[in-house]
Amino acid sequence: MIECIFFDGEMPRSEADEYVQIINKGTTAATLDGWSLVDLNDRGQQFTFGEASTIEPGVRVRVYTNQVHPQWGGFSFGYGRSIWHNANPDIAGLIDPAGNVVSRMSYPPGCP
Repeated sequence: MIECIFFDGEMPRSEADEYVQIINKGTTAATLDGWSLVDLNDRGQQFTFGEASTIEPGVRVRVYTNQVHPQWGGFSFGYGRSIWHNANPDIAGLIDPAGNVVSRMSYPPGCP
């Protein structure tokens, strides 16, 4: 599920350090192959998890706007400008391969 959104990045203009944090609250590993993270408001920005994308129980990963952090899973939209609007909150959606929105979240508050 989506745990939080760090929506107000510190990188000038691009806010490349924005991220959505996802947590596996289940008791077994979650395979995310073919799952997507999208901005449900704009429908233009989408990140799709690739093969071998698995989250162990209790583990958190982050999908950054335009940075790669291996310690958080190494996931990035690879998008060159801000995704998550600061003044007009968006809604992030985690979508399964069948197209079902299984988790959604807006902000504030953001991630601590």
